[in-house]
Amino acid sequence: MIVTVTPNPSLDRTYEVPSLDRGEVLRATADRVDPGGKGVNVSRAVAAAGRRTIAVLPLGGPEGALLTRLLVEQGIEAAGVEISGRTRINIAIAEPDGTLTKVNAAGPHLCPAESEALLDAVRTRSAGADWIACCGSLPRGLAPAWYAELVARAHRAGARIALDTSGPSLLAALRECPDVVKPNAEELAQAVGRPLTTIGDAVKAADELRAMGARAVLASLGADGQLLVDDTGTYYGRADVAVGAVRSNVGAGDASLAGFLAEGGTGAAALASAVAHGAAAVQLPGSVMPTPEDLEPSAVTTTTDVPIDRLLREPA
Repeated sequence: MIVTVTPNPSLDRTYEVPSLDRGEVLRATADRVDPGGKGVNVSRAVAAAGRRTIAVLPLGGPEGALLTRLLVEQGIEAAGVEISGRTRINIAIAEPDGTLTKVNAAGPHLCPAESEALLDAVRTRSAGADWIACCGSLPRGLAPAWYAELVARAHRAGARIALDTSGPSLLAALRECPDVVKPNAEELAQAVGRPLTTIGDAVKAADELRAMGARAVLASLGADGQLLVDDTGTYYGRADVAVGAVRSNVGAGDASLAGFLAEGGTGAAALASAVAHGAAAVQLPGSVMPTPEDLEPSAVTTTTDVPIDRLLREPA
């Protein structure tokens, strides 16, 4: 069982348009609304695989009520903490070539009592969990050290923590030694304070995060694959995905984390599962999470022979 924590969840509405023409009236060819937020997406991917998951999150207003209903419809146990603010709505506009334009709302302000209630909900709902996945940005009212406090409390209770956040929140949490952190290339570069131009640069940056406290680093490098650096070694994985097959990268990293944790959260097999889930997710519309039928394990390769000199297609 995997518990997810999403301090700043959302309703994600995605519109597919022939092209994004600024200042024009656009006619969507398709649209959908999904439960959103990085931890929520992890829960959705876990549920799509037929496994039990509990989503801990603050919920407010009619938007929060709709989010709860959508989660339950997808087989997710929603452990909502009632707040006075309203759950945010995010907008994504997807073009046929895979270009995605997003508008993310700031989200509500959480007061100290609501912050503590959220931490307490994690404690009460995580008994027996294989992993607690803490994901996404922090809403207004929560200090950067909030995730560090959550990691510390979870470790005292004997739980394993996966952390997917960035910036000051990530750096503050590293001192509490999360069991795995999952930055993308840009977040990895930001954490070490320098640009990354090769896969070897990303490996060095992951090693530095481990030196700062992370027990393992799962780094998403977009079209250039994924890296895993943990106690068992350094692994590189990628999948063959045709450019024309890419529809949306919303939630692809979250699907990867779900696949990684579902496969145990360590070693080459977990990395292969992460890569397969991420590759499947980018071929689905909006933030739809892949089911086992969507996965193509045969398209995934993993190796300990990391191509350190290979240039990143989008240097971070």
